[in-house]
Amino acid sequence: MEMKEGEVRIPSGCAITGFINRNGDRVSGESIIRSISYMHDRSNGLGGGFAGYGIYPEYKNYYAFHVFYDTTEARVKTEEFLDRHFDIVNLSRIPITHMPEIKNEPMIWRYFVDPRPTKLAASQLDEKEYVVECVIRINTQFDGAYVFSCGKNMGVFKAVGYPEDVGRFYRLDEYEGYAWTAHGRYPTNTPGWWGGAHPFALLDYSIVHNGEISSYDANRRFIEMFGYKCTLLTDTEVITYIFDWLNRKQNLPLEDIASVIAAPFWTKIDKLGKTDPEQAAKLRYLRQAMSGLLITGPFSIILGYTGGLMALNDRLKLRSMVVADKGDTTYIASEECAIRAICPDCENVRSPKGGEPVIITLSEEGRRKCL
Repeated sequence: MEMKEGEVRIPSGCAITGFINRNGDRVSGESIIRSISYMHDRSNGLGGGFAGYGIYPEYKNYYAFHVFYDTTEARVKTEEFLDRHFDIVNLSRIPITHMPEIKNEPMIWRYFVDPRPTKLAASQLDEKEYVVECVIRINTQFDGAYVFSCGKNMGVFKAVGYPEDVGRFYRLDEYEGYAWTAHGRYPTNTPGWWGGAHPFALLDYSIVHNGEISSYDANRRFIEMFGYKCTLLTDTEVITYIFDWLNRKQNLPLEDIASVIAAPFWTKIDKLGKTDPEQAAKLRYLRQAMSGLLITGPFSIILGYTGGLMALNDRLKLRSMVVADKGDTTYIASEECAIRAICPDCENVRSPKGGEPVIITLSEEGRRKCL
């Protein structure tokens, strides 16, 4: 019997791509749409999405909430909650272009908000933790409402559809950012729905992921001990929360986080102990203290955050990932063709080793421009 698209399990499916201009120059989202479109066959139309950084310079000091609503009642209740906990400086529907390729769209709204000082003081939380707790409360307690992006001067745009269609649906050519990431989804073990499309985001952290997390249950149980709730029916959601907890709450640098989630094998650590015992002791501690956050299974991810991107493969490098440069721009993608689609003369093309993080940040010039 002939199998139809979507009925064939392709473990190596999904596509990721991204780039950052280290000098802070902002470019249209049209480039990232073109890049992801060259990996069309790695998706099956059940999810596509983008994250852009530096896209809201006029509101860069406010949290930009992007929200899906299933019903008007959900929107009214959520807006009442937001009004009690935040000063809302602007709200509107996110501009879209209706198209036949994108179906069953929810209501999609955007809010630029700032925590109410009295509410923030009464909570006895720092500002970011206050925002996170409010977002988790909406996403777990308000039926028909889902905050899918809540960072400053950045935004996530995602839907059910092929990514190039999702980009046109959201009119991303009308936005400009210094960094962009994109994802084309080929779900294998989880459903294709609007909330389950990538990127997944919390505050300014966003994750696009190709692969499967066989350690999902262990990772989820660990991170939910600290107040996070995994509700989106996909394994990738937990990666975003892991980065938030390790980087924001535990102040662990990204290089060390890579050594937690893609930890070196014990044999490698033991061998390192003969030449660099201090580093080996550190890696041994990270593996032992945070074993519940070791991500097993094939994966390649791009983490977006304010001021930078990070690319990482699983320690066996079971998913493809290519990095290249040109001038002040660094490109990352599942396939080299997605990079050459927007930078034909890219240089220093390389394939990072398994478990080896590639971290690119804005230059001082770029930070002055964008942050």
